[in-house]
Amino acid sequence: MIFRRRARPVPTDPFRPVAPAVPRPRAATAQAPREAPERVRQRAERRLKFTAACFVLGFAVIGAKMGAISASEAREPATGAWSGAGIVSGRADITDRAGRVLATNVTATALYAQPHLMVDPEAAAEGLARIFPDMKAETWVRRFTSGSKFYWLRGNISPEQQQAVHDLGEPGLLFGQREMRLYPNGPLGAHVLGGARYGEQDVRAAEIKGVAGVEAVFDDYLRDPTQEGAPLRLSLDLPVQTATERVLAAGMKLMNAKGASAILMDARTGEVVALASLPDFDPNDRPAPATEGDPAESPLFNRAVQGVYELGSTFKIFTAAQSLELGLTNAGTMIDTSGPLRVNNHPIGDFRDYGPRLSVTDVMVKSSNRGTARMALDIGAARQRSFLESLGFFEATPLELTEAPGARPLVPTRWPDITTATVSYGHGLSASPMHLAAAYGTLLNGGTRVQPTLLALDTPPPPGPRVVSRRVSAEARHMLRQVVMDGTASMGEVAGYQVGGKTGTADKPKHTGGYWDDKVITTFAGVFPANDPDYVIVVTLDEPEIEAAGERRRTAGWTAVPVAAEIVGRVAPLLGLRPDFDPDRDAFGSYLTQAAAR
Repeated sequence: MIFRRRARPVPTDPFRPVAPAVPRPRAATAQAPREAPERVRQRAERRLKFTAACFVLGFAVIGAKMGAISASEAREPATGAWSGAGIVSGRADITDRAGRVLATNVTATALYAQPHLMVDPEAAAEGLARIFPDMKAETWVRRFTSGSKFYWLRGNISPEQQQAVHDLGEPGLLFGQREMRLYPNGPLGAHVLGGARYGEQDVRAAEIKGVAGVEAVFDDYLRDPTQEGAPLRLSLDLPVQTATERVLAAGMKLMNAKGASAILMDARTGEVVALASLPDFDPNDRPAPATEGDPAESPLFNRAVQGVYELGSTFKIFTAAQSLELGLTNAGTMIDTSGPLRVNNHPIGDFRDYGPRLSVTDVMVKSSNRGTARMALDIGAARQRSFLESLGFFEATPLELTEAPGARPLVPTRWPDITTATVSYGHGLSASPMHLAAAYGTLLNGGTRVQPTLLALDTPPPPGPRVVSRRVSAEARHMLRQVVMDGTASMGEVAGYQVGGKTGTADKPKHTGGYWDDKVITTFAGVFPANDPDYVIVVTLDEPEIEAAGERRRTAGWTAVPVAAEIVGRVAPLLGLRPDFDPDRDAFGSYLTQAAAR
């Protein structure tokens, strides 16, 4: 049985009027339920269309980016530690006078590590130690696990090393492409080129800066983008430089010398066509400067420019030329060479007894200390000092090398008569072989001052100040030619090229003072062809000694002279000099007559 609750009757107020019932419109009541779903459907369609458009646009952007990435060149990701902003890695080439490349840039691969990306730091360190034996695995395990996010490992690695690192499969070992400085001829011309190193570095770029030689002196030029990559053209001649270094190295070994240098310079323009110093180094792997011991023993030491030595009897021609220039003597004037000769109570002797008198020419040929000293004493200290100053012996060599400004001659502070005497034959004043080459060029090129340079000159420079007359210059050349033909430099004769020059043998000074009894510096300085010189040559050997003719020989005539002669014989054809076998030219008669008339 179902009970239904009866509705409670609504009480009525008998005094309240009852409003008549108003019927609701049926049409309006029926339309409302149909309009609400239509609005919802339209709203939903709009939202779906907007969402679809966003998806289409997003996929289009992602697709375009992927296409751009696939078409671009692959590169390693940069680390936040190196921005690379402002790094200029371009550097101009260096060439010889004929445009042959001496230094250039090549693309290299750098290796670096981002330890936070590494999967197995210990395995990475052990793998690197196998590839690079100088890397200690323990050290790099400690670094890779230290929390640092970046380490340089190698500035340049070979393709084989790159492949070996790649095979380790370690994502935290990354490569970067950059430029490196390359010297394709290895040690050839090392002391002129000097070398370069990295400055600021980024994983994709590195700044290359010169550290020595012309690389440092012309660093701004080589890095200047406004030059548009124009190479720096040096005065060196690559084939001549090669021949000079090979002969010098063989001569140094044959003479048992501990060091050697050679300079070949244009007698008129001062252009240095070859400059060698041994031992040398490879600028591709420039050694660190010596921190102890004698710096002169380092292969970085440039003996031709930095080496300051007493150059012995090579100075005698300066005394003879000044005496001729002052009118005190002529080539045939007889000079007292008898002994004993004491100056300020110091004895001056000769290598052997040359008799009581020699002509000025024979003083040069026989290399008499007494004869040269007596000419110098007639000249006087003040005039001698002034003349040597005009030849450049009181200033640093003005050569475009970072080492040149520090190579100042060691000049006596006081200049008594004994200094005048000893300096006249190359003792008591120390200078570099480059100073000597410049002085020989000045004296023998016609008498005008020449400044050595390592830059190729497109036009000859204007003549420098006149130091001696043309006549004296020609007479000096004639004396030096006689030294080679009949004197101490007889081993310097080279058929067809008429070499003229002077030998010099000087005792080597001790660091503690005084001189060694059994150690010498030997030098040959000369010109060729002697009648009208094109080139100056200076060869110096440090502590040479050779067994010859049954004796131990240390003098320049037995050591430096044969090396210089071999160099001249090798390089003269390379320099375009045709041999001249006319015997009449050795007399110098016609040339002296012409020179005197000018």
